[in-house]
Amino acid sequence: MSQEIRILTESDLRHAVQLDHALVEAIERAFAALAGEGVVMPPVMSMALHDRNAEVDVKTAYLPGFDGFAVKVSPGFFDNPKIGLPSLNGFMVLLSAQTGMVQAVFLDNGYLTDIRTAAAGAVAAKHLAPRHVETAGVIGTGVQARLQIQAAHLVRGFPRVLVWGRSGEKAEVCAADLRASLGVEAEVATDPARLVAESQLVVTTTPATTPVLRASWLHPGLHVTAMGSDQPGKNEIEPAALAQAHLYVADRVAQAEAMGELRAARAAGLVQASPPELGQVVTGAVPGRQAETEITIADLTGTGAQDTAVAAHALTRAGVAGTVIRT
Repeated sequence: MSQEIRILTESDLRHAVQLDHALVEAIERAFAALAGEGVVMPPVMSMALHDRNAEVDVKTAYLPGFDGFAVKVSPGFFDNPKIGLPSLNGFMVLLSAQTGMVQAVFLDNGYLTDIRTAAAGAVAAKHLAPRHVETAGVIGTGVQARLQIQAAHLVRGFPRVLVWGRSGEKAEVCAADLRASLGVEAEVATDPARLVAESQLVVTTTPATTPVLRASWLHPGLHVTAMGSDQPGKNEIEPAALAQAHLYVADRVAQAEAMGELRAARAAGLVQASPPELGQVVTGAVPGRQAETEITIADLTGTGAQDTAVAAHALTRAGVAGTVIRT
């Protein structure tokens, strides 16, 4: 019996799948599934290639209720821009949850990872950020800085954005891009402390190994989403901040203990109890923000569940796009 496999390129996927409410709902469904029974999500297989200034992650997850499951290979070779190549690339394979047969191959060069990561930020903001956000801040100036703000804007609709980065020039470009894409007021903050002080929602999107957001900057009514710590050794949020927050939530506790902000907090002797997971907040098993004055923090390390969700969503959205091969 012949088998059909759909192959979609980055161009195919960019036309078919966008960072929109439908994607946010698909990722929210994945988090809800993570809070239930029957999930199989092995630890991230991660390789740090120090002599190449590179890292490679492999993620996957089986989620009850989803017709397929994805296996993703995500390389990051950070010297590539010096030779005219992007830092991040990779691909996903979607397999049938019924037969294990390959349904689709997504040669997305990291595009699906980018938008599913941003959509997870939107899920966190939807359940944890104050209802009214006047100003959102982003620490970082790369692709994810832009996407995280675009995603958060879907669920909070703030009129103003502050951007801070180590390069003032890159921060100016990021702010200009956000003005153009969202129609918001966007400006560069002179320092990260000022950015946090003036914001009700802050996203950190850096590969920092020392904190870029200090506990002393926290203030009533603040929500922070930290998404840069996806490898052991990375750390964006001062550990004391996690202990001071009214609610600290991990996307997956086991991962956050190994590579997220929780790892640094545990190493500092803080946050000994097991925190709730975002999926528990999504399903209502654990309350989210209870008051506008609370301080909340979401620690997003990136899960295989998100990859399965975005792959299933992409195949549905793609329709007849791409190339079909028969084996």
